[in-house]
Amino acid sequence: MAERKLLVLYGSQTGTAQDTAERIGREAKRRHFQCRVEALDSYDVANLINELLVVFVCATTGQGDPPDNMKMFWRFLFRKNLPPSSLCQLDYAVLGLGDSSYPKFNFVAKKLHKRVLQLGANPLLPVALGDDQHDLGPDAVVDPWLLALWDKILALYPLGPGLEIISPDVRLPPKYTLHYLAEDSPHPDGGLLQPTAPRAVPSELHPFAARMVSNQRVTAESHFQDVRLIEFDITGSGITFSAGDVVMIQPQNCPEDVQQFCQLLRLDPDRHFVLKPTEPGTSLPALLPQPCTIRHLVTHYLDISCVPRRSFFELLSYFSTNELEQEKLQEFSSAQGQEELFSYCNRPRRTTLEALWDFPHTTCAIPPEYLLDLIPHIRPRAFSIASSMLAHPDRIQILMAVVQYKTRLSKPRRGLCSTWLASLNPERGDVRVPLWVKKGGLKFPSDPVTPVIMIGPGTGVAPFRAAIQERVAQGWRGNCLFFGCRQKSRDFYCQAEWEELVMKGFLTLFTAFSRDQEEKVYVQHRIRENRRLVWELLSRSAHVYLAG
Repeated sequence: MAERKLLVLYGSQTGTAQDTAERIGREAKRRHFQCRVEALDSYDVANLINELLVVFVCATTGQGDPPDNMKMFWRFLFRKNLPPSSLCQLDYAVLGLGDSSYPKFNFVAKKLHKRVLQLGANPLLPVALGDDQHDLGPDAVVDPWLLALWDKILALYPLGPGLEIISPDVRLPPKYTLHYLAEDSPHPDGGLLQPTAPRAVPSELHPFAARMVSNQRVTAESHFQDVRLIEFDITGSGITFSAGDVVMIQPQNCPEDVQQFCQLLRLDPDRHFVLKPTEPGTSLPALLPQPCTIRHLVTHYLDISCVPRRSFFELLSYFSTNELEQEKLQEFSSAQGQEELFSYCNRPRRTTLEALWDFPHTTCAIPPEYLLDLIPHIRPRAFSIASSMLAHPDRIQILMAVVQYKTRLSKPRRGLCSTWLASLNPERGDVRVPLWVKKGGLKFPSDPVTPVIMIGPGTGVAPFRAAIQERVAQGWRGNCLFFGCRQKSRDFYCQAEWEELVMKGFLTLFTAFSRDQEEKVYVQHRIRENRRLVWELLSRSAHVYLAG
């Protein structure tokens, strides 16, 4: 009988595709498959020719782009020299996650499906096109598609004699087992933020612990929004970047939330533990030191402030000892309960920690080894770099709005990363922030004659500040900036810097202060007023950039 092995490969930007891939992994285990779930770029793509059964789950980002963790796979797959029969023994299916309000809806999934077919593989089903815009979200497509997929797969790989599908009422084992260490055993302190001698260029797996140099509010105290210009020292990191590049920052949970979480789950934050994989071949979480404290796990790894997904409530329902709570959790994890879940979670942006408060009997019964199955890890946040290495060597600056808004919940919603960064004060001691740099989507002309038109309202001006600094440092003129904000006196970022460059003849600046007069004025009005100049620059092959 054929070996019952399934490989699930995902490309995920925000975590939805990963969550769906892990769901398929759990469903495979219930059907007694040996199943591996991996990010596309963690998988050695040269092995694909030996695989017999693969499900691809991939999101589409931006303008039809593949997610970051499948870019290398994408480049390899579209190499011209791959023989058309490379994948002739492969049975496969592609599940796409996208948003139909974008013109290139599910472009990556469609293109992947077509390419794998071109290389000789056999599709089990037409490509699934999950849509965020649907009332029930992507699950409206995913649920029925998965039922059909399992029918196809079980026809090819029937269950062995005496085996039955493990009932949904049975809880699957956790991915890792957690072993507490004796209180008196010696443990090396594995801190995430020990400034290490860089082995290679910093990356997600090896971030650089950059020292925060300054954290300055650039909006008036009377302004409703708190915007910061933050500077980091990257001396000795090996990091290089150009205008348009992005700095990735790994945030952490605030001490109050960590304390609340530990109290709710009755965990001792200072206990040390080690993790062991339940199944051979499962790798340990890359960003967790071993041994580790509960406090470190909750502070740096578990995303207790994210809006929980359907899979969270499904797993939670298995731990419930309270009938009412269990019923509600089962409703939230059913196909019929998705509208109800959307109203409870997504619309008010309720956090995982807040959801746990609402199910107190269940929460205190969560076994600690299931924490890593239950709660995703904290994702890094991307910021446009707002400075140039030519103007500020060994420094990275960002322009960051502190995210805070109201929903129907009494407590204001706060952005995890921006709130954490805003709370750090480098004047009170050595403050370190884990970061690394990646290529951005904006590329500026490499010659001095091409004019550049930049449209950057609000913090959208950040990458243009980097570009203007870079161009001015090389003595290049032809820089035209349209900047918009609410009020000249309250949120005109970098005003003195722009005005000095205008005076020196390096910058043509047009400003739109929307609330400084009766009728609202935006950057598009200034572009229309200055259409002759814009047209003249375009006729000289100007490059036009928009961010914000």
